[in-house]
Amino acid sequence: MRYSYLSIGFAAAALMLAGLQAHAQDKVAKIGVLAPLTGGSAADGNEMVNGARLAVEEINAAGGVAGYKLEIVVGDTQDQAADAVTSAFERLAGDRDVNAMMTGYASGSNFEIELMAEQDMPYLLSANSAQTEGIIAPHPDDFPTVWSITPSYDGYETAMVPMLKELQDSGKLKLPNNKVALISSDNSYSKTIMNGLKENFEKAGWTVTSADLVPFGEISDWRTFLARVRQDNPAVIINTDYQPGNAAKFLTQFLEDPTNSLVFIQYAPSVPEFLELTREHSTGVVYNLLGGVLNVPNNPRAAEVLKKYKDKYGSEPGGYGPLLYEEVYIYAEALEKVGDPTDRLAIGKAIGETQKQLMSGPLRFDPKTHLAVQGEGGIPIQFLQIWDGERVLYYPSEYADGEFRMPPWMK
Repeated sequence: MRYSYLSIGFAAAALMLAGLQAHAQDKVAKIGVLAPLTGGSAADGNEMVNGARLAVEEINAAGGVAGYKLEIVVGDTQDQAADAVTSAFERLAGDRDVNAMMTGYASGSNFEIELMAEQDMPYLLSANSAQTEGIIAPHPDDFPTVWSITPSYDGYETAMVPMLKELQDSGKLKLPNNKVALISSDNSYSKTIMNGLKENFEKAGWTVTSADLVPFGEISDWRTFLARVRQDNPAVIINTDYQPGNAAKFLTQFLEDPTNSLVFIQYAPSVPEFLELTREHSTGVVYNLLGGVLNVPNNPRAAEVLKKYKDKYGSEPGGYGPLLYEEVYIYAEALEKVGDPTDRLAIGKAIGETQKQLMSGPLRFDPKTHLAVQGEGGIPIQFLQIWDGERVLYYPSEYADGEFRMPPWMK
């Protein structure tokens, strides 16, 4: 009988040890993803989650990081209103295993950066760079865990006029006048870009015929603005509303009676949903990207990420799937370096020291703004045109994979 009790004791100890070993092997580091899964930006939100999960699956299949398996938990920021974003943040932050968060964009103003800083929460994001810079640049040391893999949006405001001049000088673009019509929805991202474009066009001697602002949200009728456009007949029309559904309606209504104008739409044409909604009618539309997929021969990282995403989900991504994929890997490399996901300040420091090639170009961070560095040795701005369902990168010339063509509605 004494032997039986000893046997039971050893067996129990062995089971307990096995359980502890299994628990050690199954340590979890959770990553909170803030994403707009409902509302007008749901296509972006779903891409964010898909990209993050793809990276996590790859990392876990390779054995995890520093003894941890990664896990994605999602907070729906809905329409990006402050209460929805705050609620999503608080729910994720309430989980003690969530020691990092990331997003493409969670809100229009990026106010949640302040919430992250209060909890020393590592936070990677990739949109609304002007807002990020405005919050961080006055006191960068107060935000040691917050970093944006997208550079300053100044390029969105300053690169348009030189791009148009280069096309005109080359003879690829013929414009009837130097008039431009601008419209934006009332959100920080779109409005900031429109105002910056207005300033730069005026400095270059252009006449700005309108700079209209419409309420943020779903817009079904752009005809009031377009009626004025048809009276002024500007050479360039720019809409900085970024939601693909709105952009598709804008283009459709423009094409009901098109003017002899180049049409530029901010961001929305990069989303696959825009092509699904507009199909062949999108041919000729121009847009640009900072931090978008730079799928050119001298950046094989882009082709690698795109192929993985398409193989997994069966469709080409827009920008935010690949961006979140990259964010997960940046965090994982920081965790590997630090070893402990709860050492948030060390993780933030390691993220800030990152230097690597991304699908959008070479990444290093500006310590004064916590944005990715743009330009030489950094992330380039890209101008693209849609033609027969394909996206053609035509500017800057060193990255171009095709040429700009006059839109079919222009003479």
